[in-house]
Amino acid sequence: MPKFQAVLFDFFGTLTHCVRRGAAHRATADMLGCSAEALTEVLDSSFAERASGSFGNAESTMRWLCARLGVHPSDATVRAAVAARHRAVRADTRLRAEAVPVLAALRHRGVRTGLVSDCTHELPAFLPQLAVAPLLDAQVFSVRLGRCKPDPALYLAACHRLGQAPADCLYVGDGDSQELTGAERAGLSAVRLAAPDLADHLVLNADHDFDGPSLTSLTGVLDLLDPVPVA
Repeated sequence: MPKFQAVLFDFFGTLTHCVRRGAAHRATADMLGCSAEALTEVLDSSFAERASGSFGNAESTMRWLCARLGVHPSDATVRAAVAARHRAVRADTRLRAEAVPVLAALRHRGVRTGLVSDCTHELPAFLPQLAVAPLLDAQVFSVRLGRCKPDPALYLAACHRLGQAPADCLYVGDGDSQELTGAERAGLSAVRLAAPDLADHLVLNADHDFDGPSLTSLTGVLDLLDPVPVA
């Protein structure tokens, strides 16, 4: 692989362990007066629209979900459901043990780092509380940009914020949202994270066409870069 000046990472399933909806999501369904199964079905079928910010802010998006579910909660209940969903998504988020050391090692080598995530309103709200946040030089969220992967606009926005040409950037992801082929079409190099735990990962739009390199651990990213110069 060529020499890279920056590495861009996906978030869910890449910097984090595999994502599965935990029990905390049931609290949102209970507040809204619907079944957890019905809520899950609407969440899955509308992810791309919600992740591109099509329905406005978090409260507006929750009201849209309610309309799809056929429930009519009060404004106070909508606000409570937004908070409950925030807690549920946060509870499902577990950083990989190697995430912080790998980001720190990249910084030590003078390689810039970025995040490109398809996400709804929750991640931008709680990411600043996570240990990886100060180690990311650029953060691009689909819900704020109004586009979802594999749209090249997300990758190019991250490259621009890092001050790097796409050809000088490596993209690392688990392969959801057709993100790897999307990165390559935008001019970046890409590598798939194929960690063992991802067999149970929540995937909505798998990147079956990507036939590039893969890693079983984030630490493998460091092996793709030039060695640390000897003082």
